[in-house]
Amino acid sequence: MKLIFLGPPGAGKGTLAAQAMGLLAIPHISTGAIFRAAVAEGSPLGLKVKAVMDSGALVDDETTTDLVRQRLAKPDALKGYILDGFPRTVPQAGSLAEFSPVDRVVNFELSDAAVQERLGGRLVCGDCGHNFHAVNLRPKVEGICDKCGGRLRLRPDDLPEAVLRRLQVYREQTAPLVDFYRGQGLITDIDASGDLDTVFAGFRRALGV
Repeated sequence: MKLIFLGPPGAGKGTLAAQAMGLLAIPHISTGAIFRAAVAEGSPLGLKVKAVMDSGALVDDETTTDLVRQRLAKPDALKGYILDGFPRTVPQAGSLAEFSPVDRVVNFELSDAAVQERLGGRLVCGDCGHNFHAVNLRPKVEGICDKCGGRLRLRPDDLPEAVLRRLQVYREQTAPLVDFYRGQGLITDIDASGDLDTVFAGFRRALGV
């Protein structure tokens, strides 16, 4: 099954995708993780990606599409995948349809106010990238990742001014994807305002898995 997860920043797409990949036995492919790997390498592309991410804007379509195309060509993605963070624009969606048409697009719906509340408390491990929340998903030891023991921090793109910019970019550029895929009969809407278990249960019901 080839899936796309859509929704505003903070809707929980990454966390839900991590659960869904175990259920469906397909990889969770996050463009955010791909970008962070490029940043960690310190390559010219990584430095370019870092500057864009820190500003809250989007990496250009050509660079993003090339990275995703390379990832989907790997053996573990041949039977299916969950795309999280791609496509983010209609041109990206058009490119994806040319080399890997998807089966379903899951649209996680969340208000702007809820986005700002969630991201304001989000913490990320600097080593493995695992997410926590200061209120809703606290680590067992404050400031320490449960998964690998790395230090937790607030990402630059989760700072208040960056969150507002990310929401603006989402509404202007990414939200039209919902109409694009709805016109193709591929959209499934999920209310993402509840806790993780509630949202995931809604996902399972909607997809019949």
